[in-house]
Amino acid sequence: MKKNICMVSLLLICALFGALLFARDAQAKSYRLNLATATTGGTYYPLGNAMAQIWSKNLDGVKVAAQATAGTPQNVELIQEGDVSVAFGQNGVCYYAYTGTGTYEGKKPITELRGMLSLYPNVMHFVAKKGLELDSVAGFEGRKFVPGAVASATEINAREIMGVYGLNYMDNAGDVNVKADFVGYNEASDLLKNDLTDGTLIAGGAPTAAVIDMLSSGTAELISLEEDKINEICETYPWYFPYTIKADTYPRQPEPVQTVALANILFTREDVPEELIYMLVKGIYDYHDQLVSSHKAATHTVLENAINGMTIPLHAGAVKYFQEQNITVPEKLISSQ
Repeated sequence: MKKNICMVSLLLICALFGALLFARDAQAKSYRLNLATATTGGTYYPLGNAMAQIWSKNLDGVKVAAQATAGTPQNVELIQEGDVSVAFGQNGVCYYAYTGTGTYEGKKPITELRGMLSLYPNVMHFVAKKGLELDSVAGFEGRKFVPGAVASATEINAREIMGVYGLNYMDNAGDVNVKADFVGYNEASDLLKNDLTDGTLIAGGAPTAAVIDMLSSGTAELISLEEDKINEICETYPWYFPYTIKADTYPRQPEPVQTVALANILFTREDVPEELIYMLVKGIYDYHDQLVSSHKAATHTVLENAINGMTIPLHAGAVKYFQEQNITVPEKLISSQ
C-alpha cells in the first residue's frame, strides 16, 4: 500500500511539474516572422528593414526579417498564402483585393486581409527625361515609358492615372499609345539616365532614392499634374488625394510639384495572433524616433495619422491598441467576422 501511495505521489508531482513547465513555455511565446516590402529602390524596403531591426531588438520573443518583393500585389498573395505575416501595401490595391474589385475583378475577395496602421503618403512622382520639355503627363503619348514592374502597385497607379489622360500601354485595353517597359525603380533610373526611356512613374515616400538618383544626374525632371486632372483622379479613385512635393525636396528641383498621393499601410491576416499584432503596432509608436532616423517618410507615422486612408478592416490587435490610446475607430474598420 505504501508503495502505491508513493507511486501516486510521484506521479502527481511529475504532473504538477509538467503543468508548471507548460505554463512557463506558454507564457514565453516567441514569434519569428517575415515582413514583405517591395523593390530595393523605393521606400518600403529601407523602412521595412528598419522596422524589422527595431522589432527584433526591442520586443521580447519577436524576430522579424524583411524581404524584398515586387510590391503590394505580390504582398497580398504572400499574406494570403501564409508565407509572410505582415506586409507593406498601398491602400487602393488592398481595397481591390479585399472587395474583389478593380484589378481583382472576377477573383474571390480576400476577406481575411486586415489593416494594422497607416504609414505615410505614397507620392506619385512622374519623371521625364530632361530636354523633352514636357509640361504634362499627356506628353508621354507616343513615347517610351516605365509604369513600374510587372505585378506591382506602381503599375496599377500608372494605369489609373495615365488612363485619366487618355493614355494606354496595355495591349488588352484598347488602342496602345504609349510603349511600356515593365521594370523596377532602379532599372527605370538606369534606362532614363542612359536615354533608353522618356519617363517613368515612381511611387514612394518623399524623398525616394530612385528619384534622387535620377534628378541628381541632371538627366531628369519632375512633372506636375494639372489641377483639373488631380480632381478627376481623386474623384474616380477616392484613395488618392492632392499632394505637393515641396521645392528642394530633390536635387535640381527649385519649384514645388503638384501631384497626388495615397496612404501606405501595414497589413496582415485575420488569423495572426492578436497579441503579436498589438506588440508590433505599439512598437512602431514606442520607437518612432528610431524609425524616423532610418527614413524621413516615417515622420508621418504618428498616432494622429494612424488610420488615415485605411480602406480595409483593422486587425483586432490594432483596434485594441488604438482604443487604449483613445483613438476612435470607425465601425467600418472593426471586423464582425
